Amino acid sequence: MTATLGRPARAVAAPAPAARMRSSAAITTDLGADGRTRLVRLRSEAPQVLRPARPGPAPPLAACPPAAAHVWLTAGAAGPVGGDRLTFQIDVGAGSALLLTQVAATLLLPAVDGALSRTEVRITVAEGGTLIWMPEPIIVASGADHVTDVQVELAADARFVLREEVLLGRHGETGGQIEQRLQVSRAGRPCYRQDLALGTPDAATPAISGAHRASGSLLVLDPGQAQPPGVRLPGLAAVLALAGGGSAVTALAADNLALRRHLDAALRALTGTPTEATTRRTP
Repeated sequence: MTATLGRPARAVAAPAPAARMRSSAAITTDLGADGRTRLVRLRSEAPQVLRPARPGPAPPLAACPPAAAHVWLTAGAAGPVGGDRLTFQIDVGAGSALLLTQVAATLLLPAVDGALSRTEVRITVAEGGTLIWMPEPIIVASGADHVTDVQVELAADARFVLREEVLLGRHGETGGQIEQRLQVSRAGRPCYRQDLALGTPDAATPAISGAHRASGSLLVLDPGQAQPPGVRLPGLAAVLALAGGGSAVTALAADNLALRRHLDAALRALTGTPTEATTRRTP
């Protein structure tokens, strides 16, 4: 599936001045001899700080395997701020499973000169691997301009679950602009493509987001699981069955609390698992 909403894809931005923040983070997992997932690489720098969760079974979120590794993403500094560039590499080894959650929302802040900030994420999930990524909302402050570019390569039998939530503006504030790009391939073939721009004049139409400040999506890609029949979601939420196994959910709401309710309902319907334990355990 391919969709472009809100505006045409923008050209690659020119490099920002050297004084702007550059941050990289990386996670690599493999399957240990005891059948549990091992974190063989965990590297990060502010504002992206990775912390392994306390020992114990991972929450049963989205049918997460009990032997999965659980990692929290925390904020070590403000940002990203206009002109910053963040990169994140996630490699899930064969047969291993990773649950990635976040402690708090991400606040996108503007630069004085209006420069663009960028987050680039590259993901591979090998044979029999599972990645469940449940970040907290992205809040786009007034004047911010940001691009998030996520590229995922899945093995033929890999599982991938991703939730994304965007809130335009803080309380009483008009939000800035954000463009989200998501490209997923399975076994080298395109599986899902979407470009979504929010906070632009083109997006503030009934065809995109209208007057709704909160927008979100849930992508569940599991080649061994068909979409349950008769899925009905609350509010302004819709589900689409994808070729090759899996579902894509999109939702709009007036605020993030309502949006999370819609996406939690979708997660329960599509995976049959509870959502109460998603992000509220202490790292």
